[in-house]
Amino acid sequence: MTDNNIEYIIKNSKKILLITHINPDGDTLGAACGLADLINTNLKKNCDILVDNLVQTYSFLSELGKAKLFADIDKSLVYDLVITLDVAAIDRIEPVKILFKKATSTINIDHHGTNPNFADVNIVDANASSTGEIVVKIANNFGWEITPEAATALYTAILTDTGSFRYSNTSAETFKIASQLLSYGIRPDEIAKQCYDSYPKNFVMFQNFCLNKAVFTDNDRIAYTHVYRKDIENFGVGPDCTEGLTEKLRSIVTTEIAFIAKELAPNLTKISLRSKKADVSNVCSIFGGGGHKFAAGCTIKASVKQATGKILTELRKVL
Repeated sequence: MTDNNIEYIIKNSKKILLITHINPDGDTLGAACGLADLINTNLKKNCDILVDNLVQTYSFLSELGKAKLFADIDKSLVYDLVITLDVAAIDRIEPVKILFKKATSTINIDHHGTNPNFADVNIVDANASSTGEIVVKIANNFGWEITPEAATALYTAILTDTGSFRYSNTSAETFKIASQLLSYGIRPDEIAKQCYDSYPKNFVMFQNFCLNKAVFTDNDRIAYTHVYRKDIENFGVGPDCTEGLTEKLRSIVTTEIAFIAKELAPNLTKISLRSKKADVSNVCSIFGGGGHKFAAGCTIKASVKQATGKILTELRKVL
């Protein structure tokens, strides 16, 4: 982690904006909500939080109720400081990139090894389990007080990005930080219930629909499914409808690589890849994407079927 004094930068900024990545997950939302609470508690400054959409699963995070939507923000605003959380590349905030570009100062806090360090100050730690973990380290470094609300948000970030402490990014340091957060009186059982046991019926039925039409190829070593906009509309699910879907396909004993091809527009497809052994971040980098070794994504300017063909060609080279 860099030793740049971000506390000094934050202290000397009046208007502060925290930006999460498109299709937000528990890490980007938890890290942003946790940092907003930390800044307010310790530096007595309010932050705006900007999100692509409000994911119902994480509505229990206290700061999230104050968040603004990408679609609603006034893009003529100029902030003293913009901080991105868990944003692996600048195109992950494309709809509001103008706000980042116009800011007096920018800070990039992230844990993706493929991050190109696009801000004035970059705190990128590829060895961290999550961006939430990095935010806790920042708080500890500056001796900041961590409230139960901040601890809940940051624990949520760590819990979800480690797959409930099951993924290879879980380290002894991760457990040490999680233990620290528990010491502030948070309820890990309640947080887990909110994150994993509070899905609406249509969400579960939609994912079952997607899994039922999964395709298995290369002796069942590759598993994938297609997600179309018409099906999302028919089931009435939100933008987070595919969260955890790729992991379910990867959990099959014969699967080595799993992916979903999600239609964003008639000729624009988002690919989300998960792997057990192969480095899928390199595959995604071919298409301008990136991420982690075993979890990465990219967007391909092609139909769902065409994009699937392109990805399969590259995946077969790394199997």
